[in-house]
Amino acid sequence: MSARAPAADDGPFRFEVRAVDGAARSGVFATPHGDVPTPVFMPVGTQATVKSVQSRDLLELDVRIVLANTYHLYLRPGVEIVEAAGGLHEFMNWRRPILTDSGGFQVFSLAARRKIEPGGVRFQSHIDGSEHYFTPESVMEAQERLGADVIMAFDECAPYPAEKSYVREAMERTHLWAERCRRAHTRRDQALFGIVQGGVWPDLREESARRLTELGFPGYGIGGLSVGEDKDEMLSALRAATSALPTDKPRYLMGVGAPEDLLNAIAEGVDMFDCVLPTRNARNGTLLTAAGRLNIRNAEHRADLRPVEPGCGCPVCAVYSKAYLHHLFRADELLGYTLATIHNIWFLVQLVVGARTAVEEGRFERYRADFLAGYAPPNAEARRRNRERRDRRVAARNG
Repeated sequence: MSARAPAADDGPFRFEVRAVDGAARSGVFATPHGDVPTPVFMPVGTQATVKSVQSRDLLELDVRIVLANTYHLYLRPGVEIVEAAGGLHEFMNWRRPILTDSGGFQVFSLAARRKIEPGGVRFQSHIDGSEHYFTPESVMEAQERLGADVIMAFDECAPYPAEKSYVREAMERTHLWAERCRRAHTRRDQALFGIVQGGVWPDLREESARRLTELGFPGYGIGGLSVGEDKDEMLSALRAATSALPTDKPRYLMGVGAPEDLLNAIAEGVDMFDCVLPTRNARNGTLLTAAGRLNIRNAEHRADLRPVEPGCGCPVCAVYSKAYLHHLFRADELLGYTLATIHNIWFLVQLVVGARTAVEEGRFERYRADFLAGYAPPNAEARRRNRERRDRRVAARNG
């Protein structure tokens, strides 16, 4: 049974669950820069930009909230420049809500370039090798200066696979740092979310969620999933976390964006998502459709004058053909990246909007089943190869 968070002053932030269908929820998260209907997908604007698109494109797609990353903005251009511009909203010309990740995932992915200490983490920049030190207090200061609506506690994301003893150690450190973040956080116009850790172990996930709930955050991230574990492990850990989180606070599954994962996580009561999947896939020429992923570079699309997805309501499918996008990618024209990104963001935003409507109408399970029946996710072998390529890139980057 989910708990209720202890009474806390959430400032201008309010979360209201307006409909429930099974464990799936439809609600509204009120912030100083506008209301966010949930469940919601947040495009990733790591460096204060969603790659290849402008803010006006995101508005046309009715994106309600975007994510930026503290680690990357701290290194470049520097929080002092963003602060001088009036904060992230002014700096990137985005008037709707913004969430900043703490940078914990990025720091811990540096592996050979970082050293964990009781007080924080020393690391070398991936840009120029310069040395830096992140603590819960310094990360709070950086995020307060960046000025996002929602900010995240500094946490340790344990790798997968890892021994349970180490995952527990990382979880304990995450909880200690969460307490320090609460004490250091001063801005009432920013909501600080705690982050549930615990790897793939349901008992650790439940314990983490329960202990963070005792601290009374206005919302809760669920981190450290979709990092190499299989789908069953992810859902089991997620279910354990959501079962112990408050029913009256938003739940944010971090870094997850595959269509099947979004719907399965909504079924477990998750409200917020972010992922680089739609933008990264777009740059590789991979487009999301109701039938699965489509590689627009393939020769079969060279003379296909139909839209990427017949019936799609996105601005790209309304006027451009697969043949045109194929041509753009084969000619290395940058417009191809922009159009593919717009289509992919639209696809995920509308998938989640459809889920929200289905919850409100009491037909979410049918909505999920109908979509999954027609959708072909990448096969296990392709996922294995993708993980291996990712691991090689990380190993090369970390020396």
